[in-house]
Amino acid sequence: MGFYFCSMSKLLLIETSSKNCSVGISCDGVLLALNESNEASFSHAEKLHIFIKETLRKAELKKEDLEAIVVGMGPGSYTGLRIGVAAAKGLCYALDAPLIAISSLETIAYATKDIVSGDTYIIPQIDARRMEVYTAVFDQQGKTVQAPWAAVLDIDSYSTYLDEKICWFVGDGQEKWKNLSQHKNAMFLENITVPSVQNMVSLGTIKFHQQAFEDVAYFEPFYLKEFYTTPPKKA
Repeated sequence: MGFYFCSMSKLLLIETSSKNCSVGISCDGVLLALNESNEASFSHAEKLHIFIKETLRKAELKKEDLEAIVVGMGPGSYTGLRIGVAAAKGLCYALDAPLIAISSLETIAYATKDIVSGDTYIIPQIDARRMEVYTAVFDQQGKTVQAPWAAVLDIDSYSTYLDEKICWFVGDGQEKWKNLSQHKNAMFLENITVPSVQNMVSLGTIKFHQQAFEDVAYFEPFYLKEFYTTPPKKA
C-alpha cells in the first residue's frame, strides 16, 4: 500500500462492489475528479455510465485520453460487480486500453493508511449474508497476512490475530462483528464502510507502472463464493 509515482498515467477508476457507485479519474497518482453515490437502492445500472461521462467532463478529458481502466474486482454484490466489470471491459475493448483489477477488500483497508499507526492488523469486512462476511487480514504496510475468505462469524473469529496485537476492523460487515466481539484488541473504524475509488488511486497507479494488467477477454469478478438464487415458488 505504499506510493510509487511515475509520469502521467490517466486512469478511469470504477468501484461498484457495494451500494456505493464510485467513479474517478486520476492522473499520475492524483485524483482529478470524483462522482459517487452511496445509496441502499443499488442504482448502479442507472448511474454508472452517467457518472463516467460526468467525471470525464470534470477532469476535462475524453475517453480517448485514458491509458487504463481500473475496476474493483470484489468480493461484494454480485449485481454491482457484474455492472462495474462489464462497463470496464467494454471501455477496454473500445479504447484498446489495459484493465487493472483491485481487490475491494484491499481498497477498504487502504482507507486506514492515514488513520491507523503502530504495529496492528487491518481487517476489512464486507457484509455478505446473515452472519457471514467477506474478509482478509493485512498488516500496517499493506501486506496480505491472510488471503480473502468468506467467514461465518462467531465469538472466536479472528482469535489468532486478536491475541497477537490490536486489530482494526473496517467495512460494512463490522457492525455484526462488533455485536459479537468482546476482545480488548478489537477496534472499529465505523466511518469506513464501503470501498471508494478515492482509495484505489495509489493502488491502481502502482499496478499501471508495473504493467500488472488483466486478460480482458477472460477476466471475471472475484465473487469469492458461488452465486445462489432462490428457486421460484411453485404455483
